[in-house]
Amino acid sequence: MKKIFIINGGQKFGHSGGYFNASLAEATVAYFEENGYEVKTTNINDTYNPDEEVQKYVWADVVIYHTPIWWFQVPHGLKQYIDVVFTAGHAAGIYHSDGRSADNPAINYGTGGMLQGKQYMVTTSWNAPKEAFTLPGEFFNQTSVDEGVLFGFHRMNAFIGMKPLKGIHFHDVEKNADFNRDIKNYHEHLAATFRNN
Repeated sequence: MKKIFIINGGQKFGHSGGYFNASLAEATVAYFEENGYEVKTTNINDTYNPDEEVQKYVWADVVIYHTPIWWFQVPHGLKQYIDVVFTAGHAAGIYHSDGRSADNPAINYGTGGMLQGKQYMVTTSWNAPKEAFTLPGEFFNQTSVDEGVLFGFHRMNAFIGMKPLKGIHFHDVEKNADFNRDIKNYHEHLAATFRNN
């Protein structure tokens, strides 16, 4: 049986109530529980014990991150969670080193992760429309979310040993929100992604 760890990184701050990502996280929990998976969750807005969070990573087969993108990166609450929890996970289940040796420090950087064999998936939510990434002359210069803004996020997960599952990105959620459409697309994405898992 697959074990799923769901992280709600939708932060309550400024004009954001974190509702979209909270709703996605709830839908994710419901989907996996209805399909017989074991589920653990964390909401980064709540108090958490870093050592217990490390053990959730160690326990899980798949980690699912839900995050908005603020100023072209994850919100400060999710970044703080990652900094605190991954530091607690040094030599305690997340990573043992950066992978290099003193004998040849120029090679093998990023190979010290302890979560080999595990996978992760990320969902993001954006004010930016999809076309900002795809049309010539638009803001992101035809660079995808995963190859652009999330490049470092993906390398972070590779550093600790995890492999990516295909994520899903929700665009224009402030000016043209359609949660029913988005949740339908998300359920289809989950069904396709986890069909053989």
